Amino acid sequence: MNDNENYEGEDLDNIVILNDENGNEVRFEFLDLVELDDEEYVVLLPVAEEGEEEEGEVVILKVEDVDEESDEESYVSVDDDETLNKVFEIFKEKFKDDFDFVD
Repeated sequence: MNDNENYEGEDLDNIVILNDENGNEVRFEFLDLVELDDEEYVVLLPVAEEGEEEEGEVVILKVEDVDEESDEESYVSVDDDETLNKVFEIFKEKFKDDFDFVD
């Protein structure tokens, strides 16, 4: 089956596919790359599968290099609530005119 069949009409250039803790593929829309304290964080929005309702809750992951010789990156979860809040505040400020944020 072609992956694009379920997402006809969507711009797939900004779709990131990650594996969850159970090994299942999960699609995210890449929203932004935020720099904080010499670290980079990605802000992702889960893509609702057909028939699912969108929740609109973003996921923030830290960018880590896998191999300096390649362009491969990995994303790791962030456990520090203070860092998550700072990254989200930067994101909200940058996109305050594009999104309706609910606290």
